[in-house]
Amino acid sequence: QVQLVESGGGLVQAGGSLRLSCTASGRTLSSYAMGWFRQAPGKQRELVADITSGGSTNYADSVKGRFTISRDNAKNTVYLQMNSLKPEDTAVYYCAADLVVATMQYSNYWGQGTQVTVSS
Repeated sequence: QVQLVESGGGLVQAGGSLRLSCTASGRTLSSYAMGWFRQAPGKQRELVADITSGGSTNYADSVKGRFTISRDNAKNTVYLQMNSLKPEDTAVYYCAADLVVATMQYSNYWGQGTQVTVSS
C-alpha cells in the first residue's frame, strides 16, 4: 500500500512561485510513475505534469515553460516547481502514483491534496 502526502501549497500573488512536494510511505516509488493533477472549483480534474520511473516528463500545455516536475527517489519524493503563477492556476493539487503513466488518472494511489491560490 502506498500513502502519499502533499505539502507546499498556499497563497501567492500572480507572478510568484511555489514548490509542491509529495512524499510517499509504505513502498518505494522508484519503479512508479508519478504525477501532479489539479482540480479547480466547478472543473474536472486535469493532469498538470507527470514523470516516469526513468525520468521522462510530460506537461499540460497550460503549464509548459512555467512548471517543472522532478523526483528524488532517495527521499521517495516528487516535486512540482511552479513559477510565474497565474490566477488560473488556482486549484487543489493532488499527486498520484501508478506503475503505468498512461493509466495514472485511474490509480488507487492519491494524496489528500494541497490548495494553491494565486491572487491577481
